[in-house]
Amino acid sequence: MSLLKTWYEPDAAAAKYGIQKALLMEWVEEGLVRCERAAGKVVQVNIDDVKLEVEALVQDSGAP
Repeated sequence: MSLLKTWYEPDAAAAKYGIQKALLMEWVEEGLVRCERAAGKVVQVNIDDVKLEVEALVQDSGAP
């Protein structure tokens, strides 16, 4: 059982990694970040998936 929080609200996940919510939602729609929906709205995203995408974004930008 994981002791870490793995599901975050989209606004909180975007703030955690300093990215725009629109970019996060684009990753969700592309299937790169898992999400939970309620009434057709994304209510939570998997923070591990977000972390992987942020790492890929940083790597692609050539940052150290």
